[in-house]
Amino acid sequence: MEVKVKILYNEFHDSILLMKVSEKIRDLEGIIDAAALMATEGNKEILKNIGLYIDEIDKADASDLIIVVKAKDELYADKAISEAISLLSKGAEYLEAEERYYTLDDAFQALRNANLCFISIPGEYAAIEAEKALELGLHVHIFSSNVPIEDEVRLKDIGRRKGLLVMGPDAGTSIIGGVGLGFANKIKRGDIGIVAASGTGLQEVSSIISRYGGGISQAIGVGSRDLSDEVGGITTLMAINYFKDDPETRVILLVSKPPSPIIAKKILEELGNCGKKVVVYFIGLREKLNANDNIFFASTLEDAAFKALYHSTGFHYSEAPFTIDKDVLHKLVEKEIDRLDKDQRFVRGLFTGGTFATESQLILGDLLNDDIYSNTPIYKSRYIHGMESKENTIIDMGAEEFVEGRPHPMIDPRLRNMRIIKEMYETNVAVILLDIVLGYGSHNDPAGEVSKSVIKARQNSDKYVSVVCSVTGTYEDIQNYREQVDKLESAGIIVMPSNAQATRLAALIATRWDASKFLWR
Repeated sequence: MEVKVKILYNEFHDSILLMKVSEKIRDLEGIIDAAALMATEGNKEILKNIGLYIDEIDKADASDLIIVVKAKDELYADKAISEAISLLSKGAEYLEAEERYYTLDDAFQALRNANLCFISIPGEYAAIEAEKALELGLHVHIFSSNVPIEDEVRLKDIGRRKGLLVMGPDAGTSIIGGVGLGFANKIKRGDIGIVAASGTGLQEVSSIISRYGGGISQAIGVGSRDLSDEVGGITTLMAINYFKDDPETRVILLVSKPPSPIIAKKILEELGNCGKKVVVYFIGLREKLNANDNIFFASTLEDAAFKALYHSTGFHYSEAPFTIDKDVLHKLVEKEIDRLDKDQRFVRGLFTGGTFATESQLILGDLLNDDIYSNTPIYKSRYIHGMESKENTIIDMGAEEFVEGRPHPMIDPRLRNMRIIKEMYETNVAVILLDIVLGYGSHNDPAGEVSKSVIKARQNSDKYVSVVCSVTGTYEDIQNYREQVDKLESAGIIVMPSNAQATRLAALIATRWDASKFLWR
């Protein structure tokens, strides 16, 4: 085998283009593996872990592009590198872009009726373009991460003065006027307005609402830091005021990663005076908060969706931890336990959605007696590097260490697929816990990719590991919720209706029912 690398110095390309090029050259004759990506330290670490690192890569830095190929011989490697360079030279044409504008001003002149600008460029440049868009009178959705928080505060102050929403930075999802921005699902229209400082949190609640017959008016992603002390909830408060006056919104649903307690109280005061029913899920905030009678607190993303549905449509639900029949659940867990060795007792969670990783840590923290480790620790969890695992480990594979200079795992599942196989070979692992996220922007067949990895691992291992997952999406999504579930179940993967239920089931299997005493109160 031959491993060769080509370094293109001071050359940047969009991560989606790099993913497409990687896929293309990986499928060429004589190629064992290949990657085209920016030479960030995180990407170098990834290449080391997948066996594509050679010393020559040390010369490259974060502003350089590297093409690395593992081939049957040097001739195949050279051919693949030449093909990659050719595809990169075509740029956006290779992505089949219908219309291309080279500056924001050009795009605005061509689309004078536009009122929103979506920004997805490297974080160091995002604030410059966002400010230009605000000066042109456009609302802004900043998908980019790695934007300094002082720039976020400045941009949101400008937006507040101009009456323009600044969604983000790091706003993974919004649904405005029925149009999904970033990662978003095909959601029915209705009377629930969502404000979310959590991209996958927004996707989970909106998908559950849509699957159970409800709908949303608008879903406004505010960015993961909006409810911090530094930002002060600027966009969240603007969104609440919008929904307060919106005749199409009867119920407001607020979802946020752990907020500042001070800002949370400020937000609740505003919600208490909005005159509408409100459901709030502050993920990981354990402090008891006082609220008006119109505010209802949720305990999980699923619970938040169900409570919003109740106030919107009268949908009745049980507060039991599982929506499947208890006898069916018992037989399912017993069957999995019988297939495990006595030394298999740990849960390994590999998530593409950061909010799911957070929610699972919170649930497992109450159900397991052992320590929980994570690269994004919260509550009782302890820190571990994202490339490592120990005992019960929950990894957010969408964290910065994995996505700097490469596509998000919802788009490119290859790195997680490799990690699934690795974790299933570990001696003491009982359960692999996963999320599958459908919708615009996501991979066209995430269930198929995960299924292949699980099947491969089970074929090459003499022990059984349970695999449990949830699917976030709707029947109308381009990947089709029902078809994705069928693929997973055909591969022997247990599919639960929500991330919360999947996490509880993983705990029941790993602890041989010891966790059940926490579940039915």
